[in-house]
Amino acid sequence: MDWYPLWNSLRIAGISTVVIFFAGIAAAYYIARLPRTLKGMLDVLLTLPLVLPPTVVGYILLRVLGPRRVIGAWALGAFGLRLTMTWWSAIFATTVVIFPLMYRTARGAFESFDQTLADAGRTLGLSNSWIFWRVRMPCCRQGILAGTVLAFARALGEYGATSMLAGYTPGRTATVSTTVYQLWRTNDDAGALRWVLVNLAISAVVLLAVNLLEGRRRRA
Repeated sequence: MDWYPLWNSLRIAGISTVVIFFAGIAAAYYIARLPRTLKGMLDVLLTLPLVLPPTVVGYILLRVLGPRRVIGAWALGAFGLRLTMTWWSAIFATTVVIFPLMYRTARGAFESFDQTLADAGRTLGLSNSWIFWRVRMPCCRQGILAGTVLAFARALGEYGATSMLAGYTPGRTATVSTTVYQLWRTNDDAGALRWVLVNLAISAVVLLAVNLLEGRRRRA
């Protein structure tokens, strides 16, 4: 059994999760401090990939990153890099798809934070950076960790946008989700079932981790 699809899926999901962990926290923290109208507009824009069909997200990314589009043509001409139909193309797709999960979770955690703790820190002469990392983040860590795990699970199972932007090439761009589809198309039900069971096992472990984190947050 070729384990490349699993390795590639874990690699893509891991890199994407690291990216959205920092980007989602930063966006949630700074956007929450903006005026209500601007905050509402940005909130809609950043959450949109959560409600759009993944294939629509993939199509939009193709229109932006394709080799004949401005960004894609620039990357190809300046660096010789194709932003589509490579394994790292899936990172772009997955990052966009899972970003709203991290953003919404982090924002909810920050909104539930007791602001008087930050105000007390300022009266003691502590900097905003110190308060953020030593006070705010520890208080919100359970919610943020739960969002991170959910985002990783969603990235691991992403199919629609990934298949459009990265395609399916065995040993190069194949992921668990695209492999299951291709095996089903070729009537290899036994092979598809094996990958389905692998995905089910990983998803169950991830959901168990989320439940443990949620349980700790409630007890806290």
